[in-house]
Amino acid sequence: MIIKKILNPNTILAVDSEQQEYVFFGKGIGYSRKIGQTVDDEDVNRVFIPVDNQQIQEYLRLFDSIPAVYFDITQQIIKRAEELLGTKLNTSIFFTLSDHLNFSIERHKKGLNILNRVYWEIKNYYPTEFSIGEYALKLLKKELGQILPQEEAANIAFHIINAQTVDSSTSKGMEYAKLVGGISDIVKYELKIDFDREDVHYQRFITHLKFFVERYFEGKMITEDDSGLFEQIAQLYPKALTVAFNVKDYVEILNTDKVTKEEIAYLTVHINRLMSNKKIDEV
Repeated sequence: MIIKKILNPNTILAVDSEQQEYVFFGKGIGYSRKIGQTVDDEDVNRVFIPVDNQQIQEYLRLFDSIPAVYFDITQQIIKRAEELLGTKLNTSIFFTLSDHLNFSIERHKKGLNILNRVYWEIKNYYPTEFSIGEYALKLLKKELGQILPQEEAANIAFHIINAQTVDSSTSKGMEYAKLVGGISDIVKYELKIDFDREDVHYQRFITHLKFFVERYFEGKMITEDDSGLFEQIAQLYPKALTVAFNVKDYVEILNTDKVTKEEIAYLTVHINRLMSNKKIDEV
């Protein structure tokens, strides 16, 4: 392969004999190199991406606006992610995450911090990806001296989630997390309470919502023949049942599948449990 362009000290663009373009990442890979030189054998073992679609070509235009340090930090994050997750990430994350980190620092310096509405859902739903986000925050502090808000860990986790293309369920991760967040907001609004998101009772409730959403999207909702259970729960917890039906309506408006009566019953039980811990009486 022949070097076509030095994108930055850690990144080069090279072409093979058939003029297929490749992006090579590696610390110092572009240092003291010149256009037209042959790519060294050791460079072939570094991270490289074939530029074989329009999207990657669009990403290449980002290089001029992103300092090289962000690509180095991104490589460290991806290495950590692939080790913890045991899978390869979509190569486009080298561009999208580098761009995101650069933009995040720029916003932070200007005092503009964008809230992540599903921060807590991502933290609980994807703890490994969230831990990678926390690792990224430590890298940014170490390499750049910039301390970003904790919520940024969830934003970085979002990129990690979306880059896992091997597992189809993971590719829907944000869809799952957003639905969990939406349901949580409905319960909060209906019960007129502010949750302590670190509270063990709230964490338990979110865990239930996580499994409910997974069952819903995977078509594995609970179904039983014991209709008496639903009637009994309806009589015991009428207020929680009303909230559960509002959740049902919300889920069915956003999606096509119906929520089973048994799932409504279990939602009612968990909502009532949350109410009891918050000292909200049934009426």
